[in-house]
Amino acid sequence: MPYAVVTVPVAPLRMEWAHRSEMISQLLWGECVEILASAAGGWVQVRNQYDDYIGWATESHLQPIDELFYKLPVTGYLPEWSNEVIFNGQPMMVPFGCLVKCQGGSSNWGQSVVNIPANLATTDVPAAQRATVIRDAAMKYLNTAYLWGGRSVFGVDCSGLTQNTFKLAGIELWRDAYQQATQGNAVDFLQEAQLGDLAFFDNEEGRITHVGILLNDQEIIHSSGKVRIDPIDNQGIINRDTGIRTHKLRIIKRLL
Repeated sequence: MPYAVVTVPVAPLRMEWAHRSEMISQLLWGECVEILASAAGGWVQVRNQYDDYIGWATESHLQPIDELFYKLPVTGYLPEWSNEVIFNGQPMMVPFGCLVKCQGGSSNWGQSVVNIPANLATTDVPAAQRATVIRDAAMKYLNTAYLWGGRSVFGVDCSGLTQNTFKLAGIELWRDAYQQATQGNAVDFLQEAQLGDLAFFDNEEGRITHVGILLNDQEIIHSSGKVRIDPIDNQGIINRDTGIRTHKLRIIKRLL
């Protein structure tokens, strides 16, 4: 099966092989994919190695790699809100939290040469520090615009925020909120919540449609319109600006 690595800062992952098709997720710079199929116009169906999410991407956003590179372990992530890398001799700004499979300095990605900053941060975080790492990472997204399917500080959806902050503490989450709700252990009462617990919210049909990160038993950081901090009670989230209740609490999960 052929493999590739993402060579643009953020690549859309679409439902169908067309630019007008819904963006269901994104691929971040440095992520590896497995190529499943191809279509006219330079489209390929791929599976993201990180979360197994499947969608359509354009070949121009990818660089073929061998299986050896695909199977390399992650060595760290880019720690700044925006990070400059040198790709084939030209500068590129890539977003916070992109995972890297090599040390800082020069590296070959298939036929491409990449120069990566030396100040990589590690995802090998002691258990006692994970909640703090998650909180600090989430704060870097504060006021980032909500974007359906988004996974970066340039635009992010609710589950993209949780997935990408938890990964920096070495904890893998699935891509969508309803999938993430199947992970971890239930917390019985909001009053028992701790920093880093995930709160999930459902719609009128009972389907999980939203997720956020609890900062304590009274506040939550989540992506709704933009990444924001709002009060939460046993019923759900209250918009701090309007006083309107926006999301109905369904369940709290602990993964730390």
